Amino acid sequence: MGKFPKASPKSIIYNDEKLYACLAKYPLVKGHVVIVLKKKFSDLSILPDRDYDYLMDTVFAVRNALLKTLKIKKVYLVYMDEAKHVHWHLVPRYKQQGFDLFQHKPTILKDFSLAKKIKKNLIFE
Repeated sequence: MGKFPKASPKSIIYNDEKLYACLAKYPLVKGHVVIVLKKKFSDLSILPDRDYDYLMDTVFAVRNALLKTLKIKKVYLVYMDEAKHVHWHLVPRYKQQGFDLFQHKPTILKDFSLAKKIKKNLIFE
């Protein structure tokens, strides 16, 4: 997986031959999820259309599961390419908004119970 730390099996929300979604190892907030393509692409712009559509369908399905599970109104979708490996961060917004949310100092995730709850609400349309 390149620079990505191996996801704990307990953190996995979704996994197939193309990608996986898991609770972030160092979450900014409760419910922070990372969705990672298994095949290494250095930038979103070089993804074949089929892979891009599949990735985004998964991002939206996980976002909807987060909204329902956490009973919130907003999930930030964050794509940054410093890792040179296409992945999305889905960061739930609670009361704090905007860039202030990204000022949190993340700590290692120890409670994986949320993964099962999100998985129960994951629906692909």
